[in-house]
Amino acid sequence: MTDTVTKTALITGAARGIGLATAKRFLAEGWQVGLLDIDSAELAKAATAIAQPERTLVLSCDVAFPEQLEAAFAAISRRFGRLDALVNNAGVAVFKPLLETTHDEWQRVLAVNLSGPFLATQLAAPLMADTGGGAVVNIASISGLRASTLRVAYGTSKAALIHLTKQQAMELAALGIRANAVAPGPVETAMARAVHSQEIRADYRDAIPLGRYGLEEELAEAIFFLCSDKASYITGQVIAVDGGFDAAGIGLATLRGERRNM
Repeated sequence: MTDTVTKTALITGAARGIGLATAKRFLAEGWQVGLLDIDSAELAKAATAIAQPERTLVLSCDVAFPEQLEAAFAAISRRFGRLDALVNNAGVAVFKPLLETTHDEWQRVLAVNLSGPFLATQLAAPLMADTGGGAVVNIASISGLRASTLRVAYGTSKAALIHLTKQQAMELAALGIRANAVAPGPVETAMARAVHSQEIRADYRDAIPLGRYGLEEELAEAIFFLCSDKASYITGQVIAVDGGFDAAGIGLATLRGERRNM
């Protein structure tokens, strides 16, 4: 009789939103999970609500700083002894016109959204290789596939993250490590509810074939799938979990209006 291996995932930006939903999805499948976030207070609340201290590790960390990430990965290694999945979800956004975005704002967005996943994956790969491989999932954005206003830093960082994903897939395959990206469209998160006016929400619904925002749990399902053995032959891909937003061209809202009036 062989012992069952308990797999371990590390999720950045795990205190809320998509990151927290993803952590819960892994835990539901019996994984051990490292919960990493810059917001220590919110992270502590999330861990308390999850109430599975034997299978979770809380890590307060700013992914833009290599020394903090190094300490976090060392803690994961000490506690769980292995790493099978890394979900690079931590991100920041600055919603300002190109000509008004400051250099400091640009640098911070790139440091968190692009350098963070780069650094985290460098630290994760040796741990994964020690046990035969693993999976990296980078949380990009529809803004990395389609340009829009007020997203010069955010959109550019996510587009670069998509290419980084492909680089990771090519270079880490020999270690048994797969790398893929998920590009969420509009999702019902606290951030979206705070910054999307009713007019913006209506515009999105008109532009999305499925006619609604996504749910955090729907993103978590896609992320977990890409980390699971069921996705064992998938690497270097970008999956837009966006209700068809990226696939849609112009005229959708007008056609819907005509159908409603028929």
